[in-house]
Amino acid sequence: MADLDVGDLAPQFDLPRDGGGSLSLTASSGKPVVLYFYPQDDTTSCTQEAISFSQLKPEFEKAGAVVIGLSPDNVKKHDKFKSKYNLTIDLAADEERKVIEAYHLWVEKSMYGRKYMGVERATFLIGADGRIARIWRKVRVKGHAEEVLEAVRAL
Repeated sequence: MADLDVGDLAPQFDLPRDGGGSLSLTASSGKPVVLYFYPQDDTTSCTQEAISFSQLKPEFEKAGAVVIGLSPDNVKKHDKFKSKYNLTIDLAADEERKVIEAYHLWVEKSMYGRKYMGVERATFLIGADGRIARIWRKVRVKGHAEEVLEAVRAL
């Protein structure tokens, strides 16, 4: 299975979301979508990233973009996470990891010499045409949301 690349059609999805209902790529067609993948709700880096995207949500909206955070956590956990940190971005629950795997982000990781499988922190900027416009892999959280916003503005 080849990795996704800029110019490829973004894999479609329809997943349960925080607060009920579902999130899909097709529901946002005609708008750029910032789809960011993160390992787990309420961990230090994941929380910082979600807060950064939430703080910049008005700017993303002004640029015409939708921001969706996606992790393998369930909807109930997403709801608690959003409430605890007053997050304003949409969160999708991919408990079966189908979308995570479609984007090739279920990877072997290593911590303190122990190897395990987990979600690679990555962001995909999907253009209004449904094609991948930009990819950030192995994301470092500090300054990331601002960098993605600049890329959205440059579309």
